[in-house]
Amino acid sequence: MPLKISIIMILYADSGSTKTDWCLLDNDHLVRRETTQGINPVHQSEEEIRSIISEELNIPKDNVNEVRFYGAGCAGENREKIITILDSVFPNTKKDVGSDLIAAARAVCGDSEGIACILGTGANSGLYDGKNIISNTPPLGYILGDEGSGAVLGREFVNYLYKINTDKKLIQQVLDAQGIDYGQLIERVYRRQMANRFLASFVPILSKIVHDVNHPASKELQTMVIESFCEFFRLNVSHYRRRDLPVGFVGGVASEFREELKEAARKEGYVLGKIFKTPLDAIICNV
Repeated sequence: MPLKISIIMILYADSGSTKTDWCLLDNDHLVRRETTQGINPVHQSEEEIRSIISEELNIPKDNVNEVRFYGAGCAGENREKIITILDSVFPNTKKDVGSDLIAAARAVCGDSEGIACILGTGANSGLYDGKNIISNTPPLGYILGDEGSGAVLGREFVNYLYKINTDKKLIQQVLDAQGIDYGQLIERVYRRQMANRFLASFVPILSKIVHDVNHPASKELQTMVIESFCEFFRLNVSHYRRRDLPVGFVGGVASEFREELKEAARKEGYVLGKIFKTPLDAIICNV
């Protein structure tokens, strides 16, 4: 009789403050990939997170055998918070919950030593020994740190528009693209939740200008982006004192500004490793 092959359905999640990427694998074959809004247990309640997974995720939940959830803020007590939520949505399944940084390290380093970094809405970095993160520079969030992140680039872009830029039409074009006016800009940053996500929403507009060589603000803004990445290397990566190791990145910002990131690495004397938009891209590449 032919051997019966058991089907193992594993659901992976890579979550940040802006979005959560999901992929379902069936015995190492990609079955489905989806995106929901971001999940961050630091900023959201159990009810909010449970609602996102229950209502936005269209993957058949009864067929899942194992959930591997990696995300921003998923450490300590918040790790248990995510496990509790997953238990309610995916009962009787095996769960593995960890930080987005360990997922990034596995994606860009595999089982080798390296420095793994995240540049998305937020930023983070860690020294990886092939199995674990053995050192981490506290990123401190977008108010105190998160150099090079989407939130910080968005903040610097807005600052540029109002304090350096001399083309008032450009300010209006950006506000129109965001569907806001100046008063709403201030309200969204100072009076509403998830200001980091709002600031990061300026990154696609910033990227479009930076990569349009004919735009009069292109060079200035490209320099701004490169300098923010240089600051990320200086204030975060330099603490590991391992210039011999490749520095890999995951995240939408890293993927969007690959050339600027390469230039910043060159200027700061680092060897750039792999770059993936999400850790799931690395998983999918290997199936």
